[in-house]
Amino acid sequence: MERDLIAQAQAWLAEDPDPETRDELARLIDAGDLTELGNRFAGTLQFGTAGLRGELGAGPMRMNRAVVIRAAAGLAAYLNEQGHTGGTVVIGYDARYKSADFALDTAAVMVGAGLKAALLPRPLPTPVLAFAIRHLGAVAGIEVTASHNPPRDNGYKVYLGDGSQIVPPADAGIAAEIAAVASLNDVPRPSAGWETLSEDAVVGAYLERTDAVLTGGSPRDVRVVYTPMHGVGRDVLTAAFARAGFPAPAVVAEQAEPDPDFPTVAFPNPEEPGAMDLAFATARAAAEAGDAPDIIIANDPDADRCAVAVPAPDTVEGWRMLRGDEVGALLATHLVHKSARGTFATTIVSSQLLSRIAAAAAGASYEETLTGFKWLARVDGLRYAYEEALGYCVDPEGVRDKDGITAALLAAELTAELKASGRTLSDLLDDLAVEHGLHATDQLSVRVEDLSLIGAAMRRLREQPPTVLAGLHVVSAEDLTKGTESLPPTDGLRYALAGDEAGAVSGARVIVRPSGTEPKLKCYLEVVVPVAASAALADARGRAAEVLAAIKTDLARAAGI
Repeated sequence: MERDLIAQAQAWLAEDPDPETRDELARLIDAGDLTELGNRFAGTLQFGTAGLRGELGAGPMRMNRAVVIRAAAGLAAYLNEQGHTGGTVVIGYDARYKSADFALDTAAVMVGAGLKAALLPRPLPTPVLAFAIRHLGAVAGIEVTASHNPPRDNGYKVYLGDGSQIVPPADAGIAAEIAAVASLNDVPRPSAGWETLSEDAVVGAYLERTDAVLTGGSPRDVRVVYTPMHGVGRDVLTAAFARAGFPAPAVVAEQAEPDPDFPTVAFPNPEEPGAMDLAFATARAAAEAGDAPDIIIANDPDADRCAVAVPAPDTVEGWRMLRGDEVGALLATHLVHKSARGTFATTIVSSQLLSRIAAAAAGASYEETLTGFKWLARVDGLRYAYEEALGYCVDPEGVRDKDGITAALLAAELTAELKASGRTLSDLLDDLAVEHGLHATDQLSVRVEDLSLIGAAMRRLREQPPTVLAGLHVVSAEDLTKGTESLPPTDGLRYALAGDEAGAVSGARVIVRPSGTEPKLKCYLEVVVPVAASAALADARGRAAEVLAAIKTDLARAAGI
């Protein structure tokens, strides 16, 4: 086995086109580091509905140029087999390590396979790439990004010609073509032949499309602190704000420039503890200088997600990050008030509040899908979609994916409209709680080093499902691997909980699933508490917090985590 492993590594080394990863692998071979080589050659990065994502490094279990070239060759073969020979593939990339290299390799492979390749002019937000696919009539699109993953990761996100991310069976078809690539020497890679798109062709066109998000003549008086989280969102977002007539956001200086090391955050994700600290500090400094912000907006590094924080004078930070479900409900309410028509959609792990908002709105319907915009974007008649992980699609005709730029514009417009009436986003959330009941959500998220722990937890819950959580009886337990009438099979568990006898809680819901992009087990919790009037909100929030905490404790015990 030792000889086989060394032979595998040497064969890979002979084909690796990247001097950096060749040197890395050669050092491991020379050192006889069988443990690390075993990790690198334990299999291959699996191509699925999220494309590829993994740690940078040498070998088939890492993200590198050799892996990307094989992935691009497999995708090209699939597109040709589907009759798209000669069609255009648009390629975008972020500012992470190796992103530009992976994009250029992909362009070369596409041209070598008889397709046309159009490269975005510079590191740009993922929504710009998603927009460009349909705008340019492309047959597919690729964004080289690892979104909000740690600095040493990168990824390869694939869209088809409808502008939506791939779903089964396309993912399996592409994976089969990737597996059929025997040698990199068999993959033609010319040194030229692709087009580099102009700024006007993509960024200018995307910014023109953002006009469709807002209402002409609506208020624009809103003060915003903004952070791109060391990513690529700043220039496009500030240009969109200027075009719309909003005051220029105050950008968090320490996080303004793209930086693949993400030096000021442990994880470049607005949801992670500490990630918003500099934005809060910038907002406090602005307030002390007499220019108090109304909201804070953050994008993740590829700007497809949008986070919003609101003033919270009774907290140490002075600000509170809104949950994705809260922002999702706020934007939905704003669209309803703008007389939006069509289907409002969210995922099975998001709050059920959206269904209540849609039910009360004229001309709106509601649909639920599996997790991810690859499913949400395909909902018939879609007008608005969101997922609790800070993803919002407010203009599906423009971008059939989550878009942190247009979501930020809509959040700013809503804040300005409320401000003109002497109200805030927090006031509107209170209104929704009184009208529909307080829908309080939380998450139990467990990051692991050993992926087998996730499988063990899921297996334990399937074999011994909980019957009571936080004193609430589990009235139904669904194993989603079997699918439902409206959902295809997925690795997940869903529990519905009854309310308590006193009527203080009207019900609760729990979803448990492995993360599709990170080594995490994720448990999504929701408790619904009736609210008779705004004066009762403090008690309702206290009760909801107690129940959510108890569910977390009981669920962790049941899962053995």
